[in-house]
Amino acid sequence: MEVKTDNEEEEESPGLMEPLLPDYHYHNQFPSPLVRSSNVTSQIALVGAKFCPIESLDYEITENDFFKQDWRSRGCFQIFQYICMKWILCFLIGISVGLVGFFNNLAVENIAGMKFVITSNLMLARKFGGAFTVFALSNLGLTLFSSVITAYIAPAAAGSGIPEVKAYLNGVDAPGIFSPKTLVIKIIGSIAAVSASLQVGKAGPMVHTGACIAALLGQGGSKKYGMTWKWLRVFKNDRDRRDLVTCGSAAGIAAAFRAPVGGVLFALEEMASWWKSSLLWRTFFTTTVVAIVLRALIDVCNNGHCGLFGKGGLIMFDVTSASTAYHIADVPPVLVLAVIGGLLGGLYNYLLDKVLRVYSVINEKGVAYKILLACAISIITSCLLFGLPWFAPCRPCPADSYEACPTIGRSGNYKKYQCPPGHYNDLASLFFTTNDDAIKNLFSKDTDAEFYIFSILIFFVTCFFLSVISYGIVAPSGLFVPVIVTGASYGRFVGILLGSRSNLNHGLFAVLGSASLLGGSMRITVSTCVILLELTNNLLLLPLIMLVLLISKAVADGFNGNIYDIIMKLKGFPYLEAHAEPYMRQLTVNDVVTGPLQFFNGIEKVRNIVQVLKTTGHNGFPVIDEPPISMTPVLYGLVLRQYLIVLLKKKAFLPSPVPTGIHAFGQLCADDFGKRGSGKCDSIENIELTDEELEMFIDLHPFTNSSPYTVVETMSLGKALMIFREAGLRHMLVIPKTFGRLPVVGILTRHDFMPEHILGLHPFLFKSKWNRLRFRVSSLYKVFRSSPELNA
Repeated sequence: MEVKTDNEEEEESPGLMEPLLPDYHYHNQFPSPLVRSSNVTSQIALVGAKFCPIESLDYEITENDFFKQDWRSRGCFQIFQYICMKWILCFLIGISVGLVGFFNNLAVENIAGMKFVITSNLMLARKFGGAFTVFALSNLGLTLFSSVITAYIAPAAAGSGIPEVKAYLNGVDAPGIFSPKTLVIKIIGSIAAVSASLQVGKAGPMVHTGACIAALLGQGGSKKYGMTWKWLRVFKNDRDRRDLVTCGSAAGIAAAFRAPVGGVLFALEEMASWWKSSLLWRTFFTTTVVAIVLRALIDVCNNGHCGLFGKGGLIMFDVTSASTAYHIADVPPVLVLAVIGGLLGGLYNYLLDKVLRVYSVINEKGVAYKILLACAISIITSCLLFGLPWFAPCRPCPADSYEACPTIGRSGNYKKYQCPPGHYNDLASLFFTTNDDAIKNLFSKDTDAEFYIFSILIFFVTCFFLSVISYGIVAPSGLFVPVIVTGASYGRFVGILLGSRSNLNHGLFAVLGSASLLGGSMRITVSTCVILLELTNNLLLLPLIMLVLLISKAVADGFNGNIYDIIMKLKGFPYLEAHAEPYMRQLTVNDVVTGPLQFFNGIEKVRNIVQVLKTTGHNGFPVIDEPPISMTPVLYGLVLRQYLIVLLKKKAFLPSPVPTGIHAFGQLCADDFGKRGSGKCDSIENIELTDEELEMFIDLHPFTNSSPYTVVETMSLGKALMIFREAGLRHMLVIPKTFGRLPVVGILTRHDFMPEHILGLHPFLFKSKWNRLRFRVSSLYKVFRSSPELNA
């Protein structure tokens, strides 16, 4: 059997190296004494439906004289106020996300419930044509509404949102992903898309919704709405917003599955690139608030105050009784289920990758094509959901059923559909309902005899197919729930095949099937395990779920990567992985920095600063002291573009190049340098200066980070990557190994660590680019064709 590395795969398919967008050639600010090619890593990414410039986030604390003076002036009360405000914001995030999650679910239950009731009434009256018309048109209308508002108002709200939030927490600032209109469209569009019976989920959009709420609450106040209190302005920095967005993403999962501990672990395992103990406590507090809010609101609905369908959703799935036992003989079937689940998960990621590439070609043709694509998927979905149950035979109702049979209306295990009195259609019980109810039906205990194996097989294949083609449409859509329901049907199928040869009931097999497909597709183990346990409320499943997740992930890792990582790559996000590729150990940082270098003197003329800012897009500039300020050229630090624009805007100029202290800038305060909301910043083009002002000077010393992260030019690129990622940096200065040269060789940013940039500069590394051993379908086919024993 032939095993290939990623470099061989990329050599055979060079198109796979490129993201779903054109290369954007950008001349970086990282120079070297030698002339090198520019960094051709994509500097733009596909955000929603547009190509947007990508900026990195400044998670590093800028330790300049101005910052130090501001912190020295703060008393114990202000520091205590800052800490309390963080906890208050976490509380508000939990309250808000809990309310949004509950009302999202309530809206889906009632909209979908009314649709299924009207359709079922027409079916009871034997008006099958009218029933299909109502069903298909209502689905089409909801899909059209969701896609139109997403395409025209907030394209960044399309899709799951988890890749965007994950990239943000890694340090990538994609414009518009946390804007107020993105939040509103994400909520409304997700409700419409899920109610339209599309094979999409609400968990991913809830993560994005929670992150949006957290980012907006952490904006640090707003002059537009008069919220400029000083105790809010302390959060005008990327570092605090990152922590709040992490809490928001955890709250989103907690609200989607009512799984507070699972939400914390999901944020830790999948979303956050940096973690600390204080953040763990705040995240746990946030998800606890979410759980309490949901519990209180569910109690209200259980008393009949939430409409006709208010009791559905957000409840635990009872899959098995507490007395269920399993033995060592039950382990081999579970192992087989896990292996096949890993293979299916790898296939799912592969197919979704291909579908998204096709959709990107369609989406490039215009908004009308995006909307038509969404409508086409809706029509296909309606035809399959309504038509396939006709192929399933009617079954007599069980005599010992604990619920009404047949079920009239939306939920229940016994849908009448077209069957005569006293009979039910098992396939309609899965298709003709919401995904939440389908999961409940599949997870239900004591239902081993309720589903034909043929019906379960049809349901599994259909869900697998629809979940692959439904994700890329221009509407808010998640992957979690579709993968769970598809995996549950796969697990049921395995349980039916085994029959009485296993002590495990079919509901438990459905849970294990969901775990196997989640592990195979999303490669999330710990948080998925806890989420499933919180959903089923049964700790007896823990050993089996752990075993299934570990095996399915290990098997799927041999074929491709995490589905969210695949989507991030397709979107062009420069995501920094937690590990360094082995070939990075063969290079030094001096092998990847590119020029020419732009730097400023400690006391610089205003004209020079304006000229550099207008002609470059760099966000950080080395500050070098030269004679007569110092005996020899000395690296003083790094000044940010944002700080320079503020100094120009405030006209903090000096008539002569004389060093000054921070007291000479009385018109400035620390709040002036606070970062505005995501994607919002002042532009150098908006600043007007006279000729006299252009001839003046600015003393950059008080505003320069005098302790930037630096690495020597001979450090290995892999080691530099670890420092860069762990410290959450945007800029890393490269200093020379020997004396007698400029005190700074260049600057590294995240784009210098991208494989596309490194391998573009050093193509010979393709042969030694050992990333992960991955099996390829084409390789297996070649082995089969070349083996006479297999062909015999």
